[in-house]
Amino acid sequence: MLFINTRPSDRAANLTQALQTAQIPVIELPLLELVQQPYTDELASLFRQLPQAKLIVVVSPTAAQIGMQYLQQAGLSLHDLGSVQWVAVGKATERALASYGIQSYVPDVETSEGMLQLPVLQQLATGSTVAFWRGEGGRQFMMQHLKDQQIHILNFILYNRQCPPVTSEILAKHLTSLEANPRYAVLVSSEASWLNWLALMQPYPHLINRALYLVLGPRLAAMLGEYQQQHQAGFQFAQLEDLSGSTILQQLLMY
Repeated sequence: MLFINTRPSDRAANLTQALQTAQIPVIELPLLELVQQPYTDELASLFRQLPQAKLIVVVSPTAAQIGMQYLQQAGLSLHDLGSVQWVAVGKATERALASYGIQSYVPDVETSEGMLQLPVLQQLATGSTVAFWRGEGGRQFMMQHLKDQQIHILNFILYNRQCPPVTSEILAKHLTSLEANPRYAVLVSSEASWLNWLALMQPYPHLINRALYLVLGPRLAAMLGEYQQQHQAGFQFAQLEDLSGSTILQQLLMY
């Protein structure tokens, strides 16, 4: 089955290689790119408050990279954050933090719901401060949940997420191949990537319905289920617990 790898260009290669090694054809069609936000007075103010945080939640390798860059720009060092604990949204982010000598907690399921199951988050005292290094629009569910628990949030928006301009050109190049395939699989790793996919495929509703969507976590699965009911859509979807090549390959072989 043809697989559409929608991961950002800088994160797609390992998955593509793993699937191609298993003789699965892959088209790389990035649905998100991350554009760094400039260092502003608002960010400078947030960084000054960072030593007060109990936890820093880092949602991506890009967030780790930009956050560490701006930490230095703010005149702070990791020594100033000696009592702070770190949470990484997944293994790739854990590795990015480890490159700076930072140990982090990682959820078993790489979603907001998975992170909220971590004891280090569940045991936070009322009034504690948690910082989020994130992109525009990301992790709203998790932040709202913590706010409801009377946790103070420091909201660092370090980058914007957008559909890459080149993606429509890539789609046009491969449209004939998609039309020729009675079925293909599409990776959906976030709400933003799902919405970008729908916008991109708006002229081709029959191709939306032809796909098997592999979606990360229960919240995204519920979102696709609602869309399916509202639009009487004919597609199928399956829930992933992580984005590893072995997990995705296992799902593909089931179909």
